[in-house]
Order: sequence, then C-alpha cells, then structure tokens
Amino acid sequence: MVYPSAMQNDAHIPAPAAAVEPASAAPGIAAALAAPVVATPFVAAPFIKEIGRGKDGARSLSRDDAQAMYQAMLEGRVSDLELGAILLAMRIKGESVQEIAGFLAAAEASFTPLRAPAGDYAPVVLPSYNGSRKMANLTPLLCMLLVRRGVPVLMHGVTRDPQRLTSAEIFSALGIAHAASGAQAEALMTAGQPAFIPIAALAPSIARLLEMRRILGVRNSTHTLVKIMQPFAQPALRLTSYTHPEYLEMLSDYFGNAAPHDRGDAFLMRGTEGETVANARRAQRIDWFSRGTRTVLVEKQSVAEDVPELPEGSDALATARWINEVLDGRRPVPQAIAEQVDHCVDVAARVRKNIS
Repeated sequence: MVYPSAMQNDAHIPAPAAAVEPASAAPGIAAALAAPVVATPFVAAPFIKEIGRGKDGARSLSRDDAQAMYQAMLEGRVSDLELGAILLAMRIKGESVQEIAGFLAAAEASFTPLRAPAGDYAPVVLPSYNGSRKMANLTPLLCMLLVRRGVPVLMHGVTRDPQRLTSAEIFSALGIAHAASGAQAEALMTAGQPAFIPIAALAPSIARLLEMRRILGVRNSTHTLVKIMQPFAQPALRLTSYTHPEYLEMLSDYFGNAAPHDRGDAFLMRGTEGETVANARRAQRIDWFSRGTRTVLVEKQSVAEDVPELPEGSDALATARWINEVLDGRRPVPQAIAEQVDHCVDVAARVRKNIS
C-alpha cells in the first residue's frame, strides 16, 4: 500500500572544532565550561535497510525503533543524505500503525506541552496545514464558533503556503494576532480568545522537518503527525482528517487500537481540501474514537439542502468578511459546520467530565 507521506533520520555529523582553553583557566573547569556539546550521531543504515526496499519489499519498524529514529531526526542527529533517504523511503512504503505511534511519541516529547484553562470543556485541538485552493477555508470560523460556546481551542499550523490560502492569513485579515509562544497561546485560551500558534513557535524541531517539503518537493510523515498530535498535558479532543483513502484505514486502526486512552478523544473525517472543517456543501462522515470505541457521528456524504453562498477560496479578505457576517448573524452558519460544532461541544464536555 502506497501512502503519500514520509519519515526521517541520522548520522555522521562532523564534530565542531574543539574549543581552546584559556591558559589562565583552571584545568578541567574551563574545559568543562568551554567544550561544545556534541550530539551522538544516529546510525541510520540498519533502519534504511528495513524501510528502503520499495513498496513490496520494505519492512516496518517496531514502535520503539520508530520512536528512536524520529527522535534522532528531531534532534538533528541525522545527516542530510540519510534524512532524505528515510523521508523518501517512508513515503514509498507508507507508515504502519506502530510506526505512527512511535513517531508521534517522539514528536509530542519534543516540545513543552500546553496547559488548558480550567472549565467545563476539555480543549479542542484544531490543526490547519493545508489551507484552501478552490473552496473557502472555513477552519477559522469553526474555531471562533467553538470559542463562542466557551470551548478552549488551540489551532496550530503553517503561516503561509505559496499555492493555498492558510488559516493564519485569514486570522490576520480578521485582525487576530498569532500566538508567539506556548505561554501566549495558553493566555489567549484562558481569556476566552481564539488561539492560533504557528508550528514554528509551538514545536520548532517539527517545523524543520515539515520544511523538508521545500527541498524534496513532496510531503513526508511529519505532515501526518502534525494533524494527529496532541499538544496538551491533559486529555483533549483532537479534530483530525485524512485526504487519501488508505489513511482512513491506518488512522482508524491507530485511534482504535494504539492511541493512549489518557490523551483524550479524536474525531476523524475526510478533509475539506485537507482541512478539518466540515464541508459546507457536502457534509462528510465523522467518526468519534473514545477509549478504543468507534462511533459514527455523521453519516457519509449528505448534500446540504441549502447550499450556502461561499467566499472565493483564495481571497483572505473576502473570507474574513464572510466569516464576520456569519458571526454577526447576517449569514447563517452552514448546517454541516453547525452540526460539527455541536458534536465538538458535546464531546469536549464528556472528555472534561471524565478527567474529574
């Protein structure tokens, strides 16, 4: 099975030049203070040998090996040559459930987890990494409708895409500033405000691996991880999506059988141009995963009775105006998005209650 995704890794990084100890310094002490910290290179060849045998011959890594490999990638302990080899090998092979579990464990351990405010609702995690090309990007509307209902929402994503309109650009057009740090994102949620944080501010090492797309020309496994990672210390509700059908099978298996129950619940749906907001014209199926149990919240592909007039998909200002008109009551909330909001509010309350 071929997945349009990828992964990471390792090795022979030249050591920095040794620091020169001042003649007047006490032996040993000055050396300890001045000596550079050299990360141990990761030996990637055995991993590449397993995953690099092509679509039919490659073997998947164990969860522990996958976690060790991805951790080394995040820490910069892989050479450029080996990193490219791993990313492309994983894209051709496709990720197994155990590999995704290992990668995700390493990814979530690479940054300081956030603390959500106290209240009636668990936080909702809303990733935004695709943006829109043709259809309107209404992910910011989903975020703001949830915040209006008292739900703390963390949106994380990229700020720009050369071919798409990002949620970050729409927030800027709405006059909503991006959080520059995890602490700022926490403060915004506590104040009952939308909290959008660029991935470069939330998790710089993960952002670096996302940027490999600019060099290699294709996405890698990190693009899947950022859509399913849980950035909070406490349980949360993750809104996740897939684009290609093979990912429905793999992610359903992950959330049903491998995802830690103490991390909260997840919604899984086919993305609206890759975004985790319901399609305003044709509502897609939404599956809810809670402690390994799968429940269908919205049945597959029902066409909206009243197709709303939507803004141009590539115009940030037009999209911002349209969103403001909805928030002001001058336009109705698209039915599919209104139903998605209701489901989020209900499950976020359930997750929060289960913490108590």
